[in-house]
Amino acid sequence: MAEYVFETEGVKKTFTFLNRKAPYGTIYALEVLETVLISAAFEQHANIVFVDDGVYQIKKDQDTAAINMKNFSPTYGIIEMEKEDADEDEDMDMVWRIIVEKESMEARGLSPDDFKVEVEVLSSAELADVLEQSDVVIGG
Repeated sequence: MAEYVFETEGVKKTFTFLNRKAPYGTIYALEVLETVLISAAFEQHANIVFVDDGVYQIKKDQDTAAINMKNFSPTYGIIEMEKEDADEDEDMDMVWRIIVEKESMEARGLSPDDFKVEVEVLSSAELADVLEQSDVVIGG
């Protein structure tokens, strides 16, 4: 069996993680969240984007007791910590953005104060530019 070696040192890509699904009822939200956390280990640029019902993934005060599922929303705090590390550490060449689409947020009666992490609110047109500039888009 052939052994492959991947040379990744110095390789920088911009990954956009597009969260479109509600946090519970499917595996999509948790799978994308795990992928975001893995990307942090490789110090890649990341846009973590929430659109449609995906905006509920970062809503404050989630209570999953009635659906008997583990509340994984506290994990989004780790994403915010990674973003802060990337912003503050001059030796780290990594830019992370946490973005909410304005139209999705407003259609659900939410505001930036309703989220458990600090977000950047962009219009759908501005978000289209972010997607266009991304090297890789992973949706869920």
